[in-house]
Amino acid sequence: MPREEWTRRAQAHAQRVAPYTQPFLERRFRGETHPVEDFLFTYYTLSPGQFTRWHPGPGVILLDAPERAEWKFYRPATQAELAAAGAPAGADGVVVAARAFLAKRGTAVRFTRELLANTTANPATFDCFGLHEWAMAYRAEENGVRHESAGLRLGAQGTDEVVESHRIHCSHYDAFRFFQPQAVDRNQLRPTRETQRRMEQPGCLHATMDLYKWAYKLLPAVDSDLLADCFELAWDVRITDMEASPYDLADHGYEPVRIETPEGKAEYVRRQRGFAARAGELRPRLLAATDRLLKLGA
Repeated sequence: MPREEWTRRAQAHAQRVAPYTQPFLERRFRGETHPVEDFLFTYYTLSPGQFTRWHPGPGVILLDAPERAEWKFYRPATQAELAAAGAPAGADGVVVAARAFLAKRGTAVRFTRELLANTTANPATFDCFGLHEWAMAYRAEENGVRHESAGLRLGAQGTDEVVESHRIHCSHYDAFRFFQPQAVDRNQLRPTRETQRRMEQPGCLHATMDLYKWAYKLLPAVDSDLLADCFELAWDVRITDMEASPYDLADHGYEPVRIETPEGKAEYVRRQRGFAARAGELRPRLLAATDRLLKLGA
């Protein structure tokens, strides 16, 4: 890929992600927080700067890219690789070091592949209604609340009544582990870190958000277009996740999905199915990326 082309793509990626990264950076500079939008930069560990940096993925030689020669998991392209790619005589370039990446992170790559494949194969369920967030706010008078900038829409007692009057069926460990202690036994499932790779299912909003996590954990062995696609889906899911939560986010411009009502449940499932369909397009792309990496790194 000539320098003119890859710098154009790098600039386009930076412009694509700026509407997400810049408001977060500005809030952080002012010492402010946002109960919905900060999540993708605080719970998830990819920094805005790392997110802004564009990667082509493995197997793509970037011509005339000396500034990338020292980037982690990049290496100079060999003369044989340059010739096979039809590069001009005397050209030099860099490419993602797939073998070095696999040698360092092979266990993570294989775990990610197994998790994604199992999630794809598992049947999707659409009956959780976002009650994980309510279980995290259960007994708020004793435990406090996670989002101090937002009150409980139904109050502490009303929130407890919703939890106590519903069947909780959370299959996602990284949601379940934040349940308040009094809510743990109300969950019909017992997801653990050890069972994560076989329990996750494609209807789960958090499993869908985590496609972003699995993508960035494979950087730079995943291309930034796929990374940004996963991020944008996670962004949309996060909004619904919080609109369906017990928190009153009206001051932040969010209308509640009232999952305590039949109409709210129906709206939640409608959105949940839409997210699952979008994830169903991204998950195979991530699986293909892991397969390509395993092949190139062999």
